Amino acid sequence: MKPTGKALAVRKPTLPVARPTIALALGGGGARGLAHILMLEVFDELGIKPTVIAGTSIGAVFGAAYASGLSARLIRAHTEETLSQRFDIIRQLLSARSDPVLKIFNFVPIRSALLKPETLLDYLLPSKVARDFAHLAIPLKVLATDYYAQEQRIIGEGALRSAVAASIALPALFTPVSIDGRLLMDGGLTNPLPFDVLDGAADLTVAIDVSGAPTPPSKRDHPSVFAALMASTQILQRTIVREKLKSRQPDIYIDVEVDDFYLLDFHRFKDVLAAAAPAKAQLKRQLARVLASHTAEVVTAAAAEAPHPPARKRKLPGLKRMSRADTK
Repeated sequence: MKPTGKALAVRKPTLPVARPTIALALGGGGARGLAHILMLEVFDELGIKPTVIAGTSIGAVFGAAYASGLSARLIRAHTEETLSQRFDIIRQLLSARSDPVLKIFNFVPIRSALLKPETLLDYLLPSKVARDFAHLAIPLKVLATDYYAQEQRIIGEGALRSAVAASIALPALFTPVSIDGRLLMDGGLTNPLPFDVLDGAADLTVAIDVSGAPTPPSKRDHPSVFAALMASTQILQRTIVREKLKSRQPDIYIDVEVDDFYLLDFHRFKDVLAAAAPAKAQLKRQLARVLASHTAEVVTAAAAEAPHPPARKRKLPGLKRMSRADTK
């Protein structure tokens, strides 16, 4: 008896193509680091997440927010709202100055102008940012500088805000932070772009450089004493990054054009974001190209490794006729 219906062809479900893992390094640069927000938007727009993040100074601030599971859109909205209230922030920071800890030129006693970095973080970081490294959605490495050991410190556990506060503690502006008996300050003094601490952590390493460079006098007036002091840190960071790039390079390196901004130009956040827009487009193009190339390679490799269906055995007509003749 013949079957009454046609058998339905069963199609095996196609497994999703694995995307390459990405390690993200966010560099230091003060207000120029507001550009990191646009770089994080690229990841959200492409629907991907880094598997690990390393951040220095302002890069640690936005790295901590993103690693906590917050979207770049939320981070941007919070930052814009916070920085629009700059006069209130200045008043709060000045009222939270630390105790006198410094004498300038060794002979002029003054009240220290150093600020507590934790106070600034209370404004910059959204309330939903994790309190401990253990509660992060994405593993995070925060870079700070050990004052007495004169070397970098990679912090990846414990109280998150203390680690980030240490990473942004720029000398002459913020007081150092004590963690586990070590006096820590701005990570940009030893590792302003920490892509090297991510070696082997993922298939690809993406590094965002916002160190910038002082602009020539034709664009800006002669710098003040304070501006020159802040620019000295900028020059130091730029020099360290250039030397590192001579010996090793990340898979994707984005040098954001934010030279026109000083370290403390947070009140110009809209201008910084506008200046960083071309870098955002560049990162998006490069990441999209890498992802497409990786997907094509995986599909090709999978097709090559797939088992071929066994060949059907069929009898040759000549042999069949010969067997009949032999039986007669």
